[in-house]
Amino acid sequence: MNDAHLHMVVNHFPIIGTIFGLGILITGIVIKNNVIKNVAYVLFCISAIFGFASMFTGEGAEEIAENLPSVTDQIIHEHEEMAEKLALVLYVLAGISLVGLYLNFKKHTKANLVSYFAFFIALVAVFLGKQTGTTGGEVRHTEIRVNASVGSNSETNISGETDED
Repeated sequence: MNDAHLHMVVNHFPIIGTIFGLGILITGIVIKNNVIKNVAYVLFCISAIFGFASMFTGEGAEEIAENLPSVTDQIIHEHEEMAEKLALVLYVLAGISLVGLYLNFKKHTKANLVSYFAFFIALVAVFLGKQTGTTGGEVRHTEIRVNASVGSNSETNISGETDED
């Protein structure tokens, strides 16, 4: 298993975990349930840990990917820049989540305020996660790149034959 493979294994969880965490946090806020909010906080912390693992394996993955055909330094750079922003937001979100967990366990009056703050930071994280995932997908999936071509003159049908056959 090389760094590119390790990166592919860990890089999805920060995005998906944050999306699930946001949904769980919204549920906890709406039904005013601190246990559910705590689940979201733990998920945000786990997402930040996987974000760190993604950043840690990203450099090795870059070394492998930059030698592949159709992978440019610009594509990798855009993904790296977006991933760094996401990682920072995830670390902030994890810190806020730890504060939220503490305040919920202490039944502090400011716990609700922290949950709303976590909600807004999680929204930013989900947005950056979408951007990071898209730019990461563009590294190997040329079909989702902005400048992707729409194919050739001949259309291929389901059986694999072209219209010109």
